[in-house]
Amino acid sequence: MTIRRGTTSIAGRSAVAVASAAALLAVLGACSTDTTNTGSSSTTTIAPTTTVTTPPADAVITDAQKQQLCTDLEAQLSNWRVQGPTLGRGGLNILVQTWAAQSGVINLQVVQNRAIVDEITTETCSDVRDEAIRSLDIPDLASGLVGF
Repeated sequence: MTIRRGTTSIAGRSAVAVASAAALLAVLGACSTDTTNTGSSSTTTIAPTTTVTTPPADAVITDAQKQQLCTDLEAQLSNWRVQGPTLGRGGLNILVQTWAAQSGVINLQVVQNRAIVDEITTETCSDVRDEAIRSLDIPDLASGLVGF
């Protein structure tokens, strides 16, 4: 029997399979624990711990923080008009993420409810909000936020 290039005989494949099985058994044997019967056994189970961070019930966004968001938005309006909606939306995301990151509580609130940005700007600076929405060609600021 002649063996053509690129083919393997059944005996060759069997040898590879046996060698692989032996290597696997060797690895498993090295990783196994001592199974000597000492007459007692114990099992310890450690329950995983989870931490859920929620904002305190009294966590409020201050008037100064609300005004800072409005000031930041207003400063970017002319850039967004020039850049257009596509680049401007990226700028909106960066602006809100930066503003929210300045306080962990705000960041968590924005992550949980993006519409809070609209609520703040409607209450504090509705004219700036309206112009940002027109410049970015979005129905509301929350819909322009990605990644929150």
